[in-house]
Amino acid sequence: MKKIALTLSLVLGALLTMNAQEISKNAIGLRLGGGDGFGAEVSYQRALGNNNNRLELDLGWRNDKHFDAFKLAGLYQWVWNIEGGFNWYAGAGAGIGSVDDNRVYRDDFHHDDGAFLFVAGNIGIEYNFDIPLLVSLDFRPEIGFSDYDVIDDFAPDIAIGVRYQF
Repeated sequence: MKKIALTLSLVLGALLTMNAQEISKNAIGLRLGGGDGFGAEVSYQRALGNNNNRLELDLGWRNDKHFDAFKLAGLYQWVWNIEGGFNWYAGAGAGIGSVDDNRVYRDDFHHDDGAFLFVAGNIGIEYNFDIPLLVSLDFRPEIGFSDYDVIDDFAPDIAIGVRYQF
């Protein structure tokens, strides 16, 4: 038991003392990709408190052959430096959106249009260039909640982000 406690305290101490690269105070750009159809999001990041935490807000649009949707996501992220300009990050958050069902039905009573809520996790890697450019690749699993079949499920979202830092 003492060995486990010692190992856990060493690992926790190492995680808490990791040297994080200073992240930009603000970054704005695009996040392109998707899990439930391709789409684009306008993405804004704001550094919080100490320099390794930030808030990310994304306003986006998604579509596929049957549905159109827009959504607003808010995520709290922790950022750790790998080496040089490479960082990795993880976070959690939630959002709200609206979906439009474009499928053609024999009657008009089955459309799954309306608002929805979702919770999301986030993990990714980014490169901070010497110029004010930040490029990222991330995975955002989302779980939607609504009365509509189209949003009531798990949606893995993979995207590439390009942001201007200021």
